Amino acid sequence: MSVNYLAANDAADPAERECMVRALAAAARVRCVTSPNPWVGAVVRTPDGQMFEGATREPGQAHAEVVALEAAGDAARGATLVVTLEPCSHQGRTGPCTQAIVDAGITRVVVGMEDPDPLVRGQGVARLREAGIDVLVGVLADRVAAQLAPYVKHRTTGRPWVVLKLASTLDGGTAAPNGTSQWITSPPARADGHRLRAESDAILVGAGTVRRDDPSLTVRDYRPPVVPSSGSVDPRRVVLGAVPPDAKVRPCTEAKGDLGTLLDDLGGEGVVQLLVEGGAAVAGDFHRAGLVDRYVIYVAPALFGGDDANGIFDGNGAFDIADLWRGRFVSVERVGDDLRVELAPLDGPSED
Repeated sequence: MSVNYLAANDAADPAERECMVRALAAAARVRCVTSPNPWVGAVVRTPDGQMFEGATREPGQAHAEVVALEAAGDAARGATLVVTLEPCSHQGRTGPCTQAIVDAGITRVVVGMEDPDPLVRGQGVARLREAGIDVLVGVLADRVAAQLAPYVKHRTTGRPWVVLKLASTLDGGTAAPNGTSQWITSPPARADGHRLRAESDAILVGAGTVRRDDPSLTVRDYRPPVVPSSGSVDPRRVVLGAVPPDAKVRPCTEAKGDLGTLLDDLGGEGVVQLLVEGGAAVAGDFHRAGLVDRYVIYVAPALFGGDDANGIFDGNGAFDIADLWRGRFVSVERVGDDLRVELAPLDGPSED
């Protein structure tokens, strides 16, 4: 059986759609603890309208469906389960969620999208239907697909979802001619950047940035709603080039060679989302290689007022207007005194 994981389905009643919205919110709260597993939310709704929520826990612990079923207890018998991602039907570090759903006496399951993982894809839905459970797939599929876009890419390509984070003045400057660059943006924007770090499995910069700024690349200005049992949401640190022995970024991975090969390697090591923070040479290399899935640019209401400031990219750009890279705006939001502008490639997923 095969189900299009992006297929929308409006056959859900308003109560089920409300449950899916609640499930999406539950999934968002655990964004920083589940990787490399997907961040999934679930809601059990009883015939009399009671609702019990659950979200996926750390790897090796219960998935969202099981958490919601345990919260519901005996009330789950005869109830509807609403879940953002197709329940698994195989034995991994935890048992199959489909069996837990059958054993709980659930009579209807509403799924946001099919799981693209080859171990699951369509099999969970098929197992539930074989057990006589009514299954509806594709409710709020666009919103679920947007929330799980990094996971979808990782499971379908083997590579991480690449977020390129940049900060500049309104006239495109990232550093003054004398090399100073801190701070262009406001504290709220920097805190939002730390949120991106917390949501990423790895963060990458060039060796030049390490030598110039000696960054630690840790998460200091953001604390997610749910944190791992370790207490740390710091991403793995990757540097393109050699790192001085006393650099704050250590311990880190020193990388070199083809960027595509690096992405393959990181994906194989369980990196679902990679945050690229620069500098300008690294940013330009990723951009020109077409390896960026999302551009996040923090724009400050400031102007260098000349043509001698450093720009967001190093290297040669489009020589002719016909060769301009064109994407689409995903969102433009005010963050403190700054704007956060998100761009996506035109050929990327359109569900935002």
